[in-house]
Amino acid sequence: MEVYLDNSATTRVFPEVAELMTKIMCVDYGNPSSLHRKGIQAERYLRYGMETFARILKVNEKEIYFTSGGTESDNMALTGCALANSRKGNHLITTQVEHPAVLNTMRHLESLGYRVTYLPVDAHGSISLDDLQRAMTANTILVSIMHTNNEIGTLQPIAEAGALVKRMNPYTLFHVDAVQGFGKDRIYPKKMGIDLLSASGHKIHGPKGIGLLYIGDGVKIQPILHGGGQQKNMRSGTDNVPGVAGFAKAAELLYDHYEEDRKRMYQCKSYFMDGVRKIDGIRINGLLPDRSDGTGTAPHIVSVSVRGVRSEVLLHALEEDGIYVSAGSACAARKPQPSATLKAIGIEKELLDSTIRFSFSVYTTKEELDYTLRAMYDKIPMLRKYTRRR
Repeated sequence: MEVYLDNSATTRVFPEVAELMTKIMCVDYGNPSSLHRKGIQAERYLRYGMETFARILKVNEKEIYFTSGGTESDNMALTGCALANSRKGNHLITTQVEHPAVLNTMRHLESLGYRVTYLPVDAHGSISLDDLQRAMTANTILVSIMHTNNEIGTLQPIAEAGALVKRMNPYTLFHVDAVQGFGKDRIYPKKMGIDLLSASGHKIHGPKGIGLLYIGDGVKIQPILHGGGQQKNMRSGTDNVPGVAGFAKAAELLYDHYEEDRKRMYQCKSYFMDGVRKIDGIRINGLLPDRSDGTGTAPHIVSVSVRGVRSEVLLHALEEDGIYVSAGSACAARKPQPSATLKAIGIEKELLDSTIRFSFSVYTTKEELDYTLRAMYDKIPMLRKYTRRR
C-alpha cells in the first residue's frame, strides 16, 4: 500500500488539470504575445486564469499577476515594495516562523540597509497583536505575516493584523504568504486589509512552477524581473499558459467542493491525532488550548515530535512501508539545521530533530491513516530500543 502524507510539500495533480494542460501544450500551444489565432487562443487561457482567481479572492482581474511559484511571489512582494517605498522608511516587520522564502529575503534586505523586526510567537506558534502594535513605527513600510505555518499548521490572525496595520499607518503595506492557506481557507484581501498575497499551484493539486501574487490597486512596487514587458511590465517573461490554466482549474475544483473537503480533512486530522496520542512520548505541536481536535489550526497539517527517535530515521522507516511523510519543511529538509519554527515555539532541544510532519489532502482516506498508525505503533518502540542500545 502507498500512502502519501506529504501534501504540504506538494500535491498530486487533479486529472482534470493534467488533461487541460496537455491540451494546451499539444494543441493550443501558442505564445499569448503573438497576434495570430494561436496567440489569441493562448491569451484566452490567461484571461481564464485571471478571472478565476479574481472571483475566488473577490478582487479585480488587473490585480492578479502570475509568477514561477510562491518563492518568486514572496521575493517580488518584499523586495519590490521595499525598493519602491524606501523614501517613506526603511523598517520592515515579519515573524520568526515564516517560510525561508520570506525570512531569507528579509535577511537580504537587511544587507541592503533595511531594518527588520522579527515578531516572536507563543508556544502554539501564534503572534501577539500587541507585539505587532509595539513594533510599528512611522518608518514601517511593510509587514509580512504568513497565513498558515507550513510546519505546524498555525493560523495567524490575518484579518486582525491587517486591520491593526492600517489603523496604525494606512500607508504601511501588508503582505500575506498564503501558500499553505490558499485552497484550505477563504481569503479575501480587500476585506482583510491585505495589499499583497502569495499563492502557489502545486500546493493545491495544480502544477509545479506556477504561482500568483495579488497586488492591490495603488500599491507602489518595483518589478524585480525585466524583459519583454509582459503582465503590464510587472513580471516580464513568456507567460506560462499551461501553468496558469492548470493552477486556475485546480483552484476552481477545490473551491467548488470547499466546505465538504475542509470538513473531511478536519475529521482526518482529529482521527489521526487521537490515534497518535496512544503512543507514549508523543507531542503534537501547534494545537490551540482546549482545541485537542485541531480546530483553529490548518485542516491538513499535523506536526508530531517523537521522543527518542530521530525524524529522519522514522521518516525512512515509514517509507519502507510505502508511507511518505516529511521531517519539517520540504524546502529546508536537505539542510542540517534546526527548524526556526520549532525553536521559536520553544520546543525541547531533544525534540528539534525528532519531529515529523504529516499533511493531508482531499485524497487522504481513513484506511490510509489506519495503515500509518499501525506502522507507527510497530516501528516507534523498535526504533527507541535500537536508539537506547546505541
